[in-house]
Amino acid sequence: MASRRKTTRQRRIMEILGTRSALRVADLAAELDVSTETVRRDLDDLTRQGLIDRTYGGAVRRPSLEPGLSERQTQLVPQRQAIARAAVPLLAGARHVMIGSGSTTMHVSRRLAFEMRDVTVLTHSFGAATVLAGNPAITVMMTPGVYHLGEGALHGGQTLRFLEDFRADWAVVGASGLMPDGASDAMIEAAEVYGAMARRSARVMVVADSSKFDRAFPASYASWEGIDVLVTDTPPRGPLARAIAAAKVSVRVECSAAPPPGTETSGGRAS
Repeated sequence: MASRRKTTRQRRIMEILGTRSALRVADLAAELDVSTETVRRDLDDLTRQGLIDRTYGGAVRRPSLEPGLSERQTQLVPQRQAIARAAVPLLAGARHVMIGSGSTTMHVSRRLAFEMRDVTVLTHSFGAATVLAGNPAITVMMTPGVYHLGEGALHGGQTLRFLEDFRADWAVVGASGLMPDGASDAMIEAAEVYGAMARRSARVMVVADSSKFDRAFPASYASWEGIDVLVTDTPPRGPLARAIAAAKVSVRVECSAAPPPGTETSGGRAS
């Protein structure tokens, strides 16, 4: 029982760090209703696991970890809007779409809500479900699962089992990092859901801006051989570009200023 409480408490600390860049021991103790000594032990455990960095009187998020969704939604907005503008037309004709959580997929969801109809969207993201529900011609299905505050999404075993009962024409997912070996995410729980969506969909689209290029994160969820389309704002280069081309992944590039001709490249798998 004590071990379960400790695990729950430490998971809650990581969720809180997903919404704030730094925490103080006294504030955490009050929020979790435990002693400051308990909080310090938890922070020490999380530091040993490489999940946080300790500071005098508190802790900060590791630089390698992504900020929470609310913080990411304020960043690179023009680029993500441009990616959404290029992504949604590729979904034309789809009847069933799975959409993962994330800031870029939120922009895709907003665009989809305005441009599509007669489609069923299955998602684990509350934000995506909310914007899609504004279009009465779109049927929205939410997965069950454990709610993650920092991501505004559901994860866990129930989520994965639910997805196994469905098939979709497209899975649209984001990524924390894109490397020559594929796509990865900072959150293991999110990566598990993205991977399940990819396996249950006929085609897979990754939507990610160029800040994700050549960045590695703990949870890999798909190799390039398992991805059909990458929609981004800048053409990949170097080993990353060569790996994408070798896997015959179609790359759609949409600049944030305007969609100039000649910015689209294709490795040949998707039209």
